[in-house]
Amino acid sequence: MSEISQLLTQDPLAAEIILAAGQVGRQQNLPVFVVGGFVRDMLMGRENTDIDLMVEGDGIHFAHQLAEHLGIHPVVEYTRFGTAMIPHPHIMIEVASARTESYDPDSRKPKVVLSTIENDMSRRDFTVNAIAASINPESFGQLVDPFDGIHDLEVKHLITPLDPDVTFQDDPLRMLRAARFAAQLNFTIDPAVIDSIKRQRDRIQIISWERITEEFIKILSSEQPSIGFLMLKEVGLLHHTFPELDVMSGVQNVAGKGHKDVFLHTLQVVDNAAQLSDKMEIRFAALVHDIAKPGTKKFQAGKGWTFHGHDEIGRRMLPRIAKRMKLSNDLRDYLMLMTKLHLRPIALAQKAVTDSAVRRLMVEAEPYVDDLMILCRADITTKNQAKVRRYMTNFERVEEFMQDVQLRDELRAFQSPVRGDIIMRDFQLSPGPLVGKIKSAIESAILDGRIDNDYDAAYEYMMSVKSEFLEETDPNE
Repeated sequence: MSEISQLLTQDPLAAEIILAAGQVGRQQNLPVFVVGGFVRDMLMGRENTDIDLMVEGDGIHFAHQLAEHLGIHPVVEYTRFGTAMIPHPHIMIEVASARTESYDPDSRKPKVVLSTIENDMSRRDFTVNAIAASINPESFGQLVDPFDGIHDLEVKHLITPLDPDVTFQDDPLRMLRAARFAAQLNFTIDPAVIDSIKRQRDRIQIISWERITEEFIKILSSEQPSIGFLMLKEVGLLHHTFPELDVMSGVQNVAGKGHKDVFLHTLQVVDNAAQLSDKMEIRFAALVHDIAKPGTKKFQAGKGWTFHGHDEIGRRMLPRIAKRMKLSNDLRDYLMLMTKLHLRPIALAQKAVTDSAVRRLMVEAEPYVDDLMILCRADITTKNQAKVRRYMTNFERVEEFMQDVQLRDELRAFQSPVRGDIIMRDFQLSPGPLVGKIKSAIESAILDGRIDNDYDAAYEYMMSVKSEFLEETDPNE
Protein backbone atom coordinates (compact mmCIF):
# COMPACT_ATOMS: atom_id res chain seq x y z
CA MET A 1 0.00 0.00 0.00
CA SER A 2 1.59 3.23 -1.11
CA GLU A 3 0.17 5.24 1.81
CA ILE A 4 1.82 3.03 4.43
CA SER A 5 5.07 2.95 2.45
CA GLN A 6 5.07 6.75 2.36
CA LEU A 7 4.37 6.85 6.07
CA LEU A 8 7.35 4.62 6.80
CA THR A 9 9.63 7.13 5.08
CA GLN A 10 8.01 10.20 6.66
CA ASP A 11 7.51 9.01 10.24
CA PRO A 12 10.41 6.86 11.53
CA LEU A 13 8.76 6.33 14.94
CA ALA A 14 5.51 5.00 13.46
CA ALA A 15 7.58 2.92 11.02
CA GLU A 16 9.51 1.30 13.86
CA ILE A 17 6.34 0.37 15.73
CA ILE A 18 4.40 -0.87 12.69
CA LEU A 19 7.25 -3.01 11.38
CA ALA A 20 7.88 -4.42 14.87
CA ALA A 21 4.18 -5.30 15.21
CA GLY A 22 4.26 -7.07 11.87
CA GLN A 23 7.30 -9.09 12.91
CA VAL A 24 5.73 -10.10 16.23
CA GLY A 25 2.55 -11.11 14.39
CA ARG A 26 4.57 -13.28 12.02
CA GLN A 27 6.41 -14.94 14.91
CA GLN A 28 3.07 -15.76 16.60
CA ASN A 29 1.34 -16.62 13.31
CA LEU A 30 -1.32 -13.99 14.01
CA PRO A 31 -2.87 -11.63 11.44
CA VAL A 32 -2.16 -8.03 12.56
CA PHE A 33 -3.65 -4.82 11.18
CA VAL A 34 -3.56 -1.08 11.73
CA VAL A 35 -7.13 0.11 12.00
CA GLY A 36 -9.54 2.94 12.63
CA GLY A 37 -8.45 6.53 12.94
CA PHE A 38 -4.84 5.75 12.04
CA VAL A 39 -5.83 4.37 8.63
CA ARG A 40 -8.47 7.06 8.08
CA ASP A 41 -6.03 9.88 8.76
CA MET A 42 -3.31 8.22 6.72
CA LEU A 43 -5.65 8.06 3.71
CA MET A 44 -6.62 11.71 4.25
CA GLY A 45 -3.04 12.90 4.68
CA ARG A 46 -3.71 14.00 8.26
CA GLU A 47 -1.34 13.58 11.21
CA ASN A 48 -2.28 11.09 13.89
CA THR A 49 -0.48 10.57 17.20
CA ASP A 50 -2.21 7.25 17.99
CA ILE A 51 -1.56 3.81 16.53
CA ASP A 52 -4.43 1.32 16.85
CA LEU A 53 -3.48 -2.30 16.20
CA MET A 54 -5.92 -5.15 15.70
CA VAL A 55 -5.02 -8.83 16.16
CA GLU A 56 -7.05 -11.86 15.12
CA GLY A 57 -6.31 -13.61 18.40
CA ASP A 58 -5.30 -12.69 21.94
CA GLY A 59 -4.62 -8.94 21.77
CA ILE A 60 -3.43 -8.63 25.35
CA HIS A 61 -0.84 -11.39 24.95
CA PHE A 62 0.28 -9.82 21.68
CA ALA A 63 0.61 -6.41 23.40
CA HIS A 64 2.98 -7.89 25.97
CA GLN A 65 5.10 -9.46 23.25
CA LEU A 66 5.24 -6.22 21.25
CA ALA A 67 6.05 -4.17 24.35
CA GLU A 68 8.93 -6.52 25.16
CA HIS A 69 10.17 -6.19 21.57
CA LEU A 70 10.05 -2.37 21.89
CA GLY A 71 11.56 -2.38 25.39
CA ILE A 72 8.51 -0.71 26.99
CA HIS A 73 6.95 -1.69 30.32
CA PRO A 74 4.45 -2.09 31.85
CA VAL A 75 1.47 -2.85 29.58
CA VAL A 76 -1.90 -1.52 30.77
CA GLU A 77 -4.56 -4.20 30.37
CA TYR A 78 -8.30 -3.74 29.86
CA THR A 79 -9.29 -7.38 30.09
CA ARG A 80 -13.06 -6.69 30.00
CA PHE A 81 -12.68 -5.29 26.48
CA GLY A 82 -9.81 -7.52 25.34
CA THR A 83 -7.55 -4.52 24.78
CA ALA A 84 -4.24 -3.22 26.09
CA MET A 85 -2.28 0.02 25.94
CA ILE A 86 1.48 0.20 25.48
CA PRO A 87 2.71 3.42 27.16
CA HIS A 88 5.20 4.60 24.57
CA PRO A 89 6.59 7.99 25.68
CA HIS A 90 5.92 9.66 22.30
CA ILE A 91 2.92 7.92 20.76
CA MET A 92 -0.09 6.05 22.12
CA ILE A 93 -0.23 2.39 21.05
CA GLU A 94 -3.45 0.47 21.61
CA VAL A 95 -3.79 -3.23 20.83
CA ALA A 96 -7.15 -4.99 20.61
CA SER A 97 -8.45 -8.41 19.76
CA ALA A 98 -10.71 -8.60 16.74
CA ARG A 99 -14.06 -9.15 18.39
CA THR A 100 -17.79 -8.70 18.42
CA GLU A 101 -19.57 -7.06 21.34
CA SER A 102 -23.13 -7.01 22.63
CA TYR A 103 -24.61 -4.88 25.41
CA ASP A 104 -27.53 -4.93 27.78
CA PRO A 105 -29.82 -1.93 27.09
CA ASP A 106 -28.87 -0.02 30.25
CA SER A 107 -25.23 -1.01 30.58
CA ARG A 108 -21.87 -0.24 29.04
CA LYS A 109 -20.44 -3.61 30.13
CA PRO A 110 -19.87 -5.59 26.92
CA LYS A 111 -20.13 -9.28 26.23
CA VAL A 112 -17.00 -9.88 24.14
CA VAL A 113 -16.46 -12.75 21.68
CA LEU A 114 -13.24 -13.08 19.62
CA SER A 115 -13.86 -12.81 15.90
CA THR A 116 -12.37 -11.82 12.53
CA ILE A 117 -11.21 -8.44 11.28
CA GLU A 118 -14.25 -8.19 8.96
CA ASN A 119 -16.70 -8.80 11.83
CA ASP A 120 -14.80 -6.36 14.02
CA MET A 121 -15.16 -3.64 11.38
CA SER A 122 -18.95 -4.05 11.53
CA ARG A 123 -19.07 -2.86 15.14
CA ARG A 124 -17.17 0.36 14.38
CA ASP A 125 -18.92 3.68 14.76
CA PHE A 126 -18.66 4.93 11.15
CA THR A 127 -17.57 3.44 7.85
CA VAL A 128 -14.65 5.88 7.59
CA ASN A 129 -13.30 4.29 10.78
CA ALA A 130 -14.04 0.75 9.58
CA ILE A 131 -10.99 0.44 7.35
CA ALA A 132 -7.97 -1.72 8.19
CA ALA A 133 -4.57 -2.31 6.57
CA SER A 134 -2.56 -5.48 7.02
CA ILE A 135 0.96 -5.07 8.42
CA ASN A 136 1.96 -8.71 8.18
CA PRO A 137 5.07 -8.92 5.97
CA GLU A 138 3.46 -11.26 3.42
CA SER A 139 0.37 -9.05 2.93
CA PHE A 140 1.73 -5.66 3.97
CA GLY A 141 -0.55 -2.80 2.99
CA GLN A 142 -3.56 -4.81 1.83
CA LEU A 143 -6.77 -2.98 2.72
CA VAL A 144 -9.80 -4.43 4.46
CA ASP A 145 -12.75 -2.15 3.63
CA PRO A 146 -15.96 -4.20 3.94
CA PHE A 147 -18.28 -1.16 4.20
CA ASP A 148 -16.84 1.05 1.44
CA GLY A 149 -15.34 3.49 3.93
CA ILE A 150 -12.82 4.78 1.40
CA HIS A 151 -15.67 6.00 -0.80
CA ASP A 152 -17.25 7.76 2.20
CA LEU A 153 -13.91 9.40 2.91
CA GLU A 154 -13.78 10.69 -0.64
CA VAL A 155 -17.30 12.18 -0.51
CA LYS A 156 -16.88 13.35 3.12
CA HIS A 157 -19.85 11.40 4.43
CA LEU A 158 -20.50 9.97 7.91
CA ILE A 159 -22.64 6.84 7.99
CA THR A 160 -22.63 3.81 10.26
CA PRO A 161 -21.56 0.34 9.02
CA LEU A 162 -24.76 -1.24 10.36
CA ASP A 163 -28.22 0.11 11.11
CA PRO A 164 -27.49 3.28 13.13
CA ASP A 165 -30.02 2.22 15.78
CA VAL A 166 -27.87 -0.86 16.47
CA THR A 167 -24.62 1.13 16.36
CA PHE A 168 -25.82 3.75 18.86
CA GLN A 169 -27.57 1.25 21.10
CA ASP A 170 -24.27 -0.60 21.49
CA ASP A 171 -22.46 2.61 22.52
CA PRO A 172 -24.46 5.85 22.86
CA LEU A 173 -21.24 7.87 23.03
CA ARG A 174 -21.02 7.34 19.27
CA MET A 175 -23.80 9.93 18.93
CA LEU A 176 -21.43 12.56 20.35
CA ARG A 177 -18.63 11.20 18.19
CA ALA A 178 -20.76 11.94 15.13
CA ALA A 179 -20.75 15.62 16.10
CA ARG A 180 -17.03 15.48 16.84
CA PHE A 181 -16.10 13.92 13.50
CA ALA A 182 -18.38 16.31 11.64
CA ALA A 183 -16.42 19.19 13.22
CA GLN A 184 -12.95 17.62 12.99
CA LEU A 185 -13.27 16.37 9.40
CA ASN A 186 -15.91 18.80 8.08
CA PHE A 187 -18.02 15.83 6.97
CA THR A 188 -21.78 15.73 6.46
CA ILE A 189 -23.82 13.28 8.54
CA ASP A 190 -26.19 10.90 6.81
CA PRO A 191 -29.89 11.76 7.41
CA ALA A 192 -30.56 8.22 8.68
CA VAL A 193 -27.85 8.76 11.32
CA ILE A 194 -29.38 12.10 12.35
CA ASP A 195 -32.83 10.51 12.68
CA SER A 196 -31.46 7.64 14.75
CA ILE A 197 -29.70 10.01 17.15
CA LYS A 198 -32.93 11.97 17.64
CA ARG A 199 -34.68 8.72 18.57
CA GLN A 200 -31.97 7.51 20.94
CA ARG A 201 -30.60 10.76 22.41
CA ASP A 202 -31.90 9.93 25.91
CA ARG A 203 -29.50 6.97 26.05
CA ILE A 204 -26.55 9.34 26.34
CA GLN A 205 -27.43 9.50 30.04
CA ILE A 206 -25.86 6.07 30.67
CA ILE A 207 -22.45 7.39 29.51
CA SER A 208 -19.97 8.64 32.10
CA TRP A 209 -19.31 12.38 32.29
CA GLU A 210 -15.60 11.79 31.78
CA ARG A 211 -16.27 10.33 28.32
CA ILE A 212 -18.80 13.04 27.43
CA THR A 213 -16.41 15.81 28.44
CA GLU A 214 -13.61 14.24 26.43
CA GLU A 215 -15.77 14.51 23.30
CA PHE A 216 -16.62 18.15 24.07
CA ILE A 217 -12.94 18.96 24.36
CA LYS A 218 -12.22 17.23 21.05
CA ILE A 219 -14.99 19.25 19.38
CA LEU A 220 -13.49 22.42 20.84
CA SER A 221 -10.08 21.39 19.51
CA SER A 222 -11.36 21.14 15.92
CA GLU A 223 -10.85 23.82 13.29
CA GLN A 224 -14.51 24.93 13.33
CA PRO A 225 -16.12 23.81 16.61
CA SER A 226 -19.50 25.37 15.79
CA ILE A 227 -20.21 22.51 13.35
CA GLY A 228 -20.26 20.03 16.22
CA PHE A 229 -22.29 22.16 18.62
CA LEU A 230 -24.90 23.04 15.99
CA MET A 231 -25.35 19.32 15.31
CA LEU A 232 -25.71 18.57 19.04
CA LYS A 233 -28.37 21.29 19.26
CA GLU A 234 -30.22 20.00 16.19
CA VAL A 235 -30.55 16.42 17.46
CA GLY A 236 -31.35 17.33 21.07
CA LEU A 237 -28.13 16.02 22.64
CA LEU A 238 -27.15 19.44 23.97
CA HIS A 239 -30.16 19.34 26.28
CA HIS A 240 -28.72 16.27 28.01
CA THR A 241 -25.03 17.12 27.90
CA PHE A 242 -24.82 20.91 28.31
CA PRO A 243 -28.27 22.31 29.19
CA GLU A 244 -26.84 25.74 30.03
CA LEU A 245 -25.85 26.09 26.36
CA ASP A 246 -29.08 24.59 25.10
CA VAL A 247 -31.23 27.33 26.69
CA MET A 248 -29.20 30.12 25.08
CA SER A 249 -30.91 29.88 21.68
CA GLY A 250 -33.77 32.04 20.53
CA VAL A 251 -34.57 35.74 20.17
CA GLN A 252 -37.25 37.74 21.95
CA ASN A 253 -38.76 40.93 20.57
CA VAL A 254 -40.39 43.59 22.74
CA ALA A 255 -41.54 46.95 21.39
CA GLY A 256 -39.79 46.16 18.14
CA LYS A 257 -36.46 45.55 19.82
CA GLY A 258 -34.71 42.20 19.72
CA HIS A 259 -31.38 40.89 20.95
CA LYS A 260 -28.73 38.62 19.52
CA ASP A 261 -29.33 34.89 19.56
CA VAL A 262 -26.90 34.18 22.39
CA PHE A 263 -26.29 30.60 21.27
CA LEU A 264 -25.33 31.60 17.74
CA HIS A 265 -23.25 34.50 19.08
CA THR A 266 -21.44 32.10 21.41
CA LEU A 267 -20.63 29.71 18.57
CA GLN A 268 -19.29 32.59 16.50
CA VAL A 269 -17.04 33.60 19.42
CA VAL A 270 -15.82 30.00 19.73
CA ASP A 271 -15.01 29.85 16.01
CA ASN A 272 -13.27 33.23 16.21
CA ALA A 273 -11.21 31.98 19.15
CA ALA A 274 -10.32 28.86 17.15
CA GLN A 275 -8.99 31.10 14.37
CA LEU A 276 -6.94 33.13 16.83
CA SER A 277 -5.51 30.35 19.00
CA ASP A 278 -4.99 26.58 19.14
CA LYS A 279 -5.35 26.66 22.93
CA MET A 280 -8.36 24.57 23.89
CA GLU A 281 -8.82 26.43 27.19
CA ILE A 282 -9.44 29.74 25.40
CA ARG A 283 -12.05 28.06 23.20
CA PHE A 284 -13.73 26.57 26.28
CA ALA A 285 -13.77 30.04 27.85
CA ALA A 286 -15.44 31.34 24.69
CA LEU A 287 -18.06 28.60 25.01
CA VAL A 288 -19.04 29.59 28.56
CA HIS A 289 -18.31 33.34 28.68
CA ASP A 290 -22.01 34.26 28.27
CA ILE A 291 -23.37 31.25 30.14
CA ALA A 292 -25.47 33.45 32.48
CA LYS A 293 -27.10 35.62 29.82
CA PRO A 294 -30.37 33.64 29.65
CA GLY A 295 -30.84 34.07 33.40
CA THR A 296 -29.97 37.76 33.47
CA LYS A 297 -31.91 38.89 30.39
CA LYS A 298 -34.28 41.80 31.02
CA PHE A 299 -36.06 44.35 28.87
CA GLN A 300 -35.94 47.94 30.07
CA ALA A 301 -38.18 50.51 28.43
CA GLY A 302 -36.17 53.13 26.59
CA LYS A 303 -33.01 51.07 26.94
CA GLY A 304 -33.72 47.71 25.37
CA TRP A 305 -32.37 44.32 26.39
CA THR A 306 -29.81 44.09 29.19
CA PHE A 307 -27.78 41.26 30.73
CA HIS A 308 -26.50 43.03 33.84
CA GLY A 309 -24.12 41.00 35.98
CA HIS A 310 -23.90 38.05 33.59
CA ASP A 311 -20.10 38.05 33.94
CA GLU A 312 -20.15 37.57 37.72
CA ILE A 313 -23.19 35.29 37.77
CA GLY A 314 -21.60 33.19 35.04
CA ARG A 315 -18.48 32.88 37.18
CA ARG A 316 -20.63 31.57 40.04
CA MET A 317 -22.35 29.01 37.79
CA LEU A 318 -19.12 27.40 36.65
CA PRO A 319 -18.16 25.42 39.79
CA ARG A 320 -21.41 23.44 39.50
CA ILE A 321 -20.89 22.86 35.77
CA ALA A 322 -17.26 21.89 36.32
CA LYS A 323 -18.22 19.40 39.02
CA ARG A 324 -20.82 17.77 36.79
CA MET A 325 -18.49 17.58 33.80
CA LYS A 326 -15.53 16.37 35.89
CA LEU A 327 -13.31 19.26 34.81
CA SER A 328 -9.96 19.69 36.53
CA ASN A 329 -9.71 22.33 39.25
CA ASP A 330 -7.21 24.25 37.13
CA LEU A 331 -9.57 24.39 34.16
CA ARG A 332 -12.49 25.32 36.41
CA ASP A 333 -10.56 28.22 37.95
CA TYR A 334 -9.37 29.37 34.52
CA LEU A 335 -12.90 29.43 33.12
CA MET A 336 -14.17 31.29 36.17
CA LEU A 337 -11.48 33.96 35.79
CA MET A 338 -12.03 34.39 32.04
CA THR A 339 -15.81 34.61 32.47
CA LYS A 340 -15.51 37.16 35.26
CA LEU A 341 -13.11 39.39 33.30
CA HIS A 342 -14.30 39.01 29.71
CA LEU A 343 -16.07 42.40 29.66
CA ARG A 344 -13.29 44.37 31.30
CA PRO A 345 -10.91 45.02 28.35
CA ILE A 346 -13.81 45.96 26.08
CA ALA A 347 -15.19 48.28 28.75
CA LEU A 348 -11.79 49.96 28.94
CA ALA A 349 -11.76 50.32 25.18
CA GLN A 350 -15.09 52.11 25.20
CA LYS A 351 -13.97 54.88 27.51
CA ALA A 352 -10.85 56.83 28.33
CA VAL A 353 -8.14 54.39 29.29
CA THR A 354 -6.19 55.13 32.46
CA ASP A 355 -2.95 53.55 33.47
CA SER A 356 -4.36 52.53 36.83
CA ALA A 357 -7.35 50.73 35.25
CA VAL A 358 -5.06 48.75 32.95
CA ARG A 359 -2.72 47.93 35.82
CA ARG A 360 -5.64 46.61 37.87
CA LEU A 361 -6.81 44.39 35.04
CA MET A 362 -3.31 43.02 34.46
CA VAL A 363 -2.82 42.13 38.10
CA GLU A 364 -6.20 40.40 38.26
CA ALA A 365 -5.76 38.52 34.97
CA GLU A 366 -2.18 37.31 35.45
CA PRO A 367 -0.91 34.93 34.23
CA TYR A 368 -3.63 34.81 31.55
CA VAL A 369 -3.57 38.37 30.21
CA ASP A 370 -2.83 37.21 26.65
CA ASP A 371 -5.63 34.64 26.80
CA LEU A 372 -8.09 37.25 28.03
CA MET A 373 -7.21 39.60 25.18
CA ILE A 374 -7.68 36.80 22.63
CA LEU A 375 -11.09 36.02 24.14
CA CYS A 376 -12.07 39.68 23.95
CA ARG A 377 -11.05 39.95 20.31
CA ALA A 378 -13.05 36.79 19.57
CA ASP A 379 -16.06 38.34 21.30
CA ILE A 380 -16.32 41.07 18.66
CA THR A 381 -19.00 39.64 16.38
CA THR A 382 -20.91 42.75 15.32
CA LYS A 383 -21.29 43.32 11.59
CA ASN A 384 -21.45 47.11 12.13
CA GLN A 385 -17.97 48.19 11.09
CA ALA A 386 -18.47 51.76 12.28
CA LYS A 387 -19.31 50.44 15.74
CA VAL A 388 -16.19 48.30 15.74
CA ARG A 389 -13.96 51.21 14.72
CA ARG A 390 -15.34 53.43 17.49
CA TYR A 391 -13.61 51.46 20.22
CA MET A 392 -10.91 49.46 18.42
CA THR A 393 -8.42 52.33 18.61
CA ASN A 394 -8.62 52.44 22.39
CA PHE A 395 -8.82 48.65 22.59
CA GLU A 396 -5.55 48.39 20.70
CA ARG A 397 -4.04 50.94 23.04
CA VAL A 398 -5.02 48.71 25.97
CA GLU A 399 -3.42 45.76 24.20
CA GLU A 400 -0.23 47.68 23.44
CA PHE A 401 0.00 48.79 27.05
CA MET A 402 -0.24 45.17 28.15
CA GLN A 403 2.57 44.19 25.80
CA ASP A 404 5.00 46.29 27.80
CA VAL A 405 7.21 43.47 29.01
CA GLN A 406 8.87 45.49 31.74
CA LEU A 407 5.54 46.50 33.24
CA ARG A 408 4.22 42.95 32.92
CA ASP A 409 7.21 41.49 34.77
CA GLU A 410 6.87 44.18 37.42
CA LEU A 411 3.19 43.49 37.94
CA ARG A 412 3.59 39.72 37.95
CA ALA A 413 5.61 40.00 41.15
CA PHE A 414 3.63 42.97 42.42
CA GLN A 415 2.82 43.16 46.13
CA SER A 416 2.86 45.70 48.93
CA PRO A 417 6.40 47.00 49.63
CA VAL A 418 5.43 46.99 53.33
CA ARG A 419 5.45 43.39 54.50
CA GLY A 420 3.06 41.75 56.89
CA ASP A 421 5.53 41.54 59.76
CA ILE A 422 6.06 45.34 59.65
CA ILE A 423 2.28 45.93 59.65
CA MET A 424 1.78 43.63 62.65
CA ARG A 425 4.67 45.24 64.53
CA ASP A 426 3.69 48.87 64.00
CA PHE A 427 -0.08 48.32 64.33
CA GLN A 428 0.39 45.85 67.19
CA LEU A 429 -1.73 43.23 65.41
CA SER A 430 -1.80 39.44 65.44
CA PRO A 431 -1.87 37.50 62.15
CA GLY A 432 -5.33 37.71 60.60
CA PRO A 433 -7.56 39.17 57.86
CA LEU A 434 -6.92 42.79 58.91
CA VAL A 435 -3.24 42.51 57.96
CA GLY A 436 -4.29 41.43 54.47
CA LYS A 437 -6.73 44.33 54.20
CA ILE A 438 -4.00 46.82 55.01
CA LYS A 439 -1.67 45.29 52.42
CA SER A 440 -4.49 45.40 49.85
CA ALA A 441 -5.14 49.06 50.60
CA ILE A 442 -1.47 49.86 49.97
CA GLU A 443 -1.48 47.87 46.73
CA SER A 444 -4.64 49.65 45.56
CA ALA A 445 -3.10 53.05 46.23
CA ILE A 446 -0.09 52.09 44.12
CA LEU A 447 -2.25 50.69 41.29
CA ASP A 448 -4.36 53.85 41.30
CA GLY A 449 -1.20 55.97 40.98
CA ARG A 450 -1.82 57.81 44.27
CA ILE A 451 1.56 56.79 45.69
CA ASP A 452 4.85 55.54 44.28
CA ASN A 453 5.71 51.86 44.31
CA ASP A 454 8.45 52.04 46.94
CA TYR A 455 8.76 51.31 50.65
CA ASP A 456 8.89 54.88 51.96
CA ALA A 457 5.80 56.04 50.06
CA ALA A 458 3.91 52.89 51.00
CA TYR A 459 4.85 53.16 54.68
CA GLU A 460 3.89 56.83 54.83
CA TYR A 461 0.53 56.05 53.22
CA MET A 462 -0.08 53.16 55.62
CA MET A 463 0.49 55.38 58.64
CA SER A 464 -1.78 58.10 57.18
CA VAL A 465 -4.73 55.68 57.09
CA LYS A 466 -3.79 53.85 60.28
CA SER A 467 -6.75 55.19 62.26
CA GLU A 468 -9.23 53.89 59.69
CA PHE A 469 -8.01 50.33 60.10
CA LEU A 470 -7.58 50.42 63.87
CA GLU A 471 -11.26 51.22 64.16
CA GLU A 472 -11.93 47.72 62.78
CA THR A 473 -10.18 46.02 65.71
CA ASP A 474 -12.09 44.83 68.76
CA PRO A 475 -10.89 46.75 71.86
CA ASN A 476 -11.88 43.83 74.09
CA GLU A 477 -9.57 41.37 72.30
